[in-house]
Amino acid sequence: MMLYRSYQSYCQRLQHDMHFLTSTSRLNEQVVDKIVLQLNRVYPQILTNEEAEKFRNPKASLQTRLSDLLKHLQKKGDRHCQEFYRALQINAEQLFNDLPSRKILKTPDPTEIDTDKEQYMLNDRGPVFFLACFSVAAGLALFWYCCNSETQVIGRARRILGFSPIIIGRHARNICMLYLEDMSRN
Repeated sequence: MMLYRSYQSYCQRLQHDMHFLTSTSRLNEQVVDKIVLQLNRVYPQILTNEEAEKFRNPKASLQTRLSDLLKHLQKKGDRHCQEFYRALQINAEQLFNDLPSRKILKTPDPTEIDTDKEQYMLNDRGPVFFLACFSVAAGLALFWYCCNSETQVIGRARRILGFSPIIIGRHARNICMLYLEDMSRN
């Protein structure tokens, strides 16, 4: 399935989508005319003026003109088919999104990693986990700031740590207090 999706050319996609596009009432005359005009005006030119007139001829039925256009583009090559898809997307985006080849491209491969699900799995720990991590980071930042020999806030830090039995455990607080007393003596 993965190889089919990755290496499918625009001509193969157009062959796959041909029945869907030519079935009744998928594309109306105005949209087909817009697509033909866009293919005629795009640089490099996909359809010549004569070809554009042929595919816009109101004497022929819409289904006939459309199937002739699609066969003509397939004969011309991948670049021409790609431009047809671009014109279809611009002029009939909903139909473009409903194409069978687009649905195949959007079908997930069971061997691939679903990044949305993976992202959710990494972020499902909740606000308590975030607050715990933030508290640890803030505590380490405060501890590092207090241990810097250039700053004179050891007395204030000792008071903050002295009143924080709720934030950190008793043993961790005692270790911090001993370290701060050691730092103040030096």
